[in-house]
Amino acid sequence: MEVIIPFFIAHWYLSLFFQTFFLHRYAAHQAFTMSKTMEKVFFILTWFFQGSNYLSAYGYGIMHRMHHAFADTPEDPHSPKYDESLFKMMWKTKTIYSAITNKELKVDERFTKDAPEWTAFDKFARSWVSRIGWGAVYTLVYWQFADVWWLWLLLPMQYLLSPIHGAIINWFAHKYGYRNFKVGDTSRNFLPFDFLMMGESYHNNHHKNGARANFGGIRWHEIDPTYYMILLLNKVGVIKLKREKEQQMKAQMKDMKQAA
Repeated sequence: MEVIIPFFIAHWYLSLFFQTFFLHRYAAHQAFTMSKTMEKVFFILTWFFQGSNYLSAYGYGIMHRMHHAFADTPEDPHSPKYDESLFKMMWKTKTIYSAITNKELKVDERFTKDAPEWTAFDKFARSWVSRIGWGAVYTLVYWQFADVWWLWLLLPMQYLLSPIHGAIINWFAHKYGYRNFKVGDTSRNFLPFDFLMMGESYHNNHHKNGARANFGGIRWHEIDPTYYMILLLNKVGVIKLKREKEQQMKAQMKDMKQAA
């Protein structure tokens, strides 16, 4: 237990960080820029920390742009409003994501513009060889260190962390929580203090202004940990926040706070 619990927690947050930082805020919304070399570094880091859960920045970015454009309409890739259960929504999401990533689904150019793409690496990282290899690593860790039977219940979750992270927001943050803003969809802020999803659960804030790097900050308790990592990476020159956009966002968010 002394190894497995820290291992699970570390995997949860590291996998989630690269999902929210690289796939969501960069690939989907382009809240900041980075060099092509650094982009490839983050492709590799995303694969390393997501492991068997690896998601393509290209497929994720395009699908998420479609979600914002069609939120809670029949064209939405994932909406509790049009799916009977959480599992049906997850399967639909997986099917659309795979079709986009494999380029089997024709997508409007407005969704594909500047989407980060590294086809050769994606093909390897999404392969069953990679997924089974990572799954074997996780299983070996449990085999060596799981000293209580119930710890094995965590292992299937580690095989599927990225879909689980997505489902928490795509389902629960469209059904439960509070709203700071009236928007044309059912998005809600799922947690008042987001200790679980690194800022992702401030979903209503995010749907109000999708290109804003900071998902929190409307109420005093809405702290977005990923945003502070973005500020740090911007300061050391790894990424570059779009300053003009950020200034516009701050002015808009000041007005939003007063309205909220």
